[in-house]
Amino acid sequence: MTVLLRESLSFDQAQITTETTGEGKDLYLKGICIQGGVRNANERVYPVAQIKIAVDSINEQLKKGYSVLGEVDHPDDLKINLDRVCLMIDNMWMDGPNGFGKLKIIPTPMGNLVRTMFESGVKLGVSSRGSGNVNESTGEVSDFEIITVDVVAQPSAPNAFPKPIYEGLLNMKNGHRVLEVLKEKSNQASVDSKVQRYLQDSVLRLIKDLKI
Repeated sequence: MTVLLRESLSFDQAQITTETTGEGKDLYLKGICIQGGVRNANERVYPVAQIKIAVDSINEQLKKGYSVLGEVDHPDDLKINLDRVCLMIDNMWMDGPNGFGKLKIIPTPMGNLVRTMFESGVKLGVSSRGSGNVNESTGEVSDFEIITVDVVAQPSAPNAFPKPIYEGLLNMKNGHRVLEVLKEKSNQASVDSKVQRYLQDSVLRLIKDLKI
């Protein structure tokens, strides 16, 4: 079954660099957008060949004149929300096992916010957003398609979240509302088995209350 796939990298993990052109008018971010050949924080493995196909698909869209837009933070689906757009993908390429991208920050309200944060020294991360199939036994991804790359404040799942619950919530309606509550709770406790059980019980209660 095809599922929503989001993989976040911190500023340092993505090896993000910034550059400006046109006397500082345009701001670009460059760095890793999706890692291949390794088991990531979400316990998924993207074969390098799958990433190359996805990167080539993005570049084909760009060559045909399509704009590939990215947003601020994690949307709950694959749709592009125009009121959240902050960037457009300039191009993507492979470097070793990883898919790299050059992202142009555009002067929308969200784009101006992102630019101001970078210029103020804030280290934001990036997150690929796409779809594919995941082998439940191995975590290997197949039929992968990148829809876009978003700018995010926090990378991947905190370690205190039980993986099956975290992954399930990402694909559930209102799941991110639950995760936000859990983040607040997990920041107040150490990561151990008791926390894991507490979070799992909390999720089940919240799911019932929210009628997800």
